[in-house]
Amino acid sequence: MTEPSESVVVLDAKGLRALAHPVRVQLVDLLRRHGPSTATRLAEHLGVNSGTASYHLRRLGAAGFVEEDTERGNARERWWRSVHLITHLSDEELVEREPEAVLAYLQSLAALYSLRTQRTLNELQTMPEEWRRVVDLSSFALRLTPQEGQRLREDLEEVISRYRRDLPGETAPEGAARVSLITQLLPEMPEST
Repeated sequence: MTEPSESVVVLDAKGLRALAHPVRVQLVDLLRRHGPSTATRLAEHLGVNSGTASYHLRRLGAAGFVEEDTERGNARERWWRSVHLITHLSDEELVEREPEAVLAYLQSLAALYSLRTQRTLNELQTMPEEWRRVVDLSSFALRLTPQEGQRLREDLEEVISRYRRDLPGETAPEGAARVSLITQLLPEMPEST
């Protein structure tokens, strides 16, 4: 999937450690999906106090993931916005050098994705029928080589790139709604006996 380079951040060790916390992952996600907001509003959405949200926003700011939106707010109310639209963890050496931080980051992402799934399922009964037909929780068991797995990942990214990104401030056609597409390619290693 080709994205403008300024909208993508590739995690380094410092960025990985800054994001290796569930509240921080959720804050960045909310700012990316809904646009700029205040610590108070973000805290309400996450069910934490505003002091906690402010602390994590400052840590994210120091690591370059969010920044103060100086065009909004006043002396009492600080607004924050995401600096990037996409985060990539692509440095294989980083996985070796920072295994605990990588695991904490990935576990935070998995928890976020689980929350999104639960929210959708909780709304299923009241969702318009045309959107209920879109919901899909599928699992496919495949036998692939590592090269085939990488090619499948690239093929999926190519298909996804043909659809409209959900970007704050951009308008979509009438009838369009935000859709979360979560893909998981999960190798199942043979159990040692």
